[in-house]
Amino acid sequence: MLKALFLNPPSFEGFDGGAGSRYQAKREIRSFWYPTWLAQPAALVPGSRLIDAPARGLSLDDVLPMAGDYELAVLHTSTPSFGYDVQVAEALKDANPKLLLGFVGAHVAVNPDASLAASKAIDFVARAEFDFTIKEIAEGRPFEEIDGISYRRSGEIVHNRERAILHDMDQLPFVVDVYKRDLVIEDYFIGYMRHPYVSIYTGRGCKSRCTFCLWPQTIGGHKYRTRSPEHVIEEMRRAKEYFPEVQEFFFDDDTFTDDLKRSEEIGVPWSCNAKANVPYETLKVLKDNGLRLFVVGYETGNRDILINIKKGVRLDHARQFTENCHKLGITIHGTFVVGLPGESKETIQETIKFAQEMNPHTIQVSLAATYPGTFLHRQAAENGWLREDSSGLVGHSGVQVSALSYPHLSHEEIFEAVAEFYRRFYFRPRKLWEMTSEMFSSADMFKRRCREGAEFFRFLLSRENRGEAAAAQ
Repeated sequence: MLKALFLNPPSFEGFDGGAGSRYQAKREIRSFWYPTWLAQPAALVPGSRLIDAPARGLSLDDVLPMAGDYELAVLHTSTPSFGYDVQVAEALKDANPKLLLGFVGAHVAVNPDASLAASKAIDFVARAEFDFTIKEIAEGRPFEEIDGISYRRSGEIVHNRERAILHDMDQLPFVVDVYKRDLVIEDYFIGYMRHPYVSIYTGRGCKSRCTFCLWPQTIGGHKYRTRSPEHVIEEMRRAKEYFPEVQEFFFDDDTFTDDLKRSEEIGVPWSCNAKANVPYETLKVLKDNGLRLFVVGYETGNRDILINIKKGVRLDHARQFTENCHKLGITIHGTFVVGLPGESKETIQETIKFAQEMNPHTIQVSLAATYPGTFLHRQAAENGWLREDSSGLVGHSGVQVSALSYPHLSHEEIFEAVAEFYRRFYFRPRKLWEMTSEMFSSADMFKRRCREGAEFFRFLLSRENRGEAAAAQ
């Protein structure tokens, strides 16, 4: 067994590019998701080590001295961070020329040729679902015998056959063992989650066909494959033993409520991602079983845009779902996307009003991101919506930028709409009162909200300054 390093590479300061992050970017407030997609193969390789450099605040200089201690390095990459990650790979290879080095993640899954061509420091990329692929590499198997990888042979790039998708999800070991061994759980912050929190996947894949969503279209697939409730509960029991200080557990499946019957069987304090169509009867069972919070992808308040992106949820259903959650005391963190196909100045205003009407506890507003491998990316390329001067999905500081521009709506207008959305949602008397009341619920919450508030105001100010600079050019 090769001595293996699993690395979430150093990148932009404060950059949340971990394998659990759905929008790899620097956030409006400090946020880090667990690198669960790296922890899973790390749990399959005895003697391995997982390092999450961004969450730990580690620079390349901090990581480089470790290169000589390992025989295999597996780096998670993303479209926004790929250029930086290649530089890390080259530095590691310079420090240890014998190091076998590979990349994993959605970006290389859909771009294996271009990824390998980017640098000779990259010996292989593991495509799609890569857990057991990496295990076989660590075991020292010849590359030609390993399904699901691309690599060089005699100067030519070779693509082995696809690896069969994993259906028995209980074959996967617990990631919390790796969390305990290698991570500092206090490093992981999410504004709407209690702190400290722990997140795991209880399944992979999503039945929905949202055109912009990265993971189901590149790695997870559209069949929701789940671990048994007993397997999940046992991992939660172990997590409680390891981390008695944890305030919340989060199920980071793309849509945990795709399997309603199974979701009713897992009775521990938890939160999860959900679609805005769960019926009241199920909501009540989930609440009784310990559910605290849903992360709900509303995306937009415009019916035609929902149809354009194949969301599969109607606005009237979303309204009824939200009303039921409020009635049952289920907290909602609502996520919205600005700049999707069909967006206009008018639909942006419509979505802001819809968000105010739904009044989730907190919100996240993202720019439509054209990740390679998604339907949205192909659609944008075919219709000429991709900005010709766009250098990627994030700017020089790691903050998300708009890669889309429409004849009737410029990328500047899309970018500026995010700050307006946040201001109009949070700076309402009702919401200000809610947030102020929450601050005084405990000393810890007061300190946390003050920190997050300061970061949020800096975020708004930086966007306003950028907008003024752009207008002056």
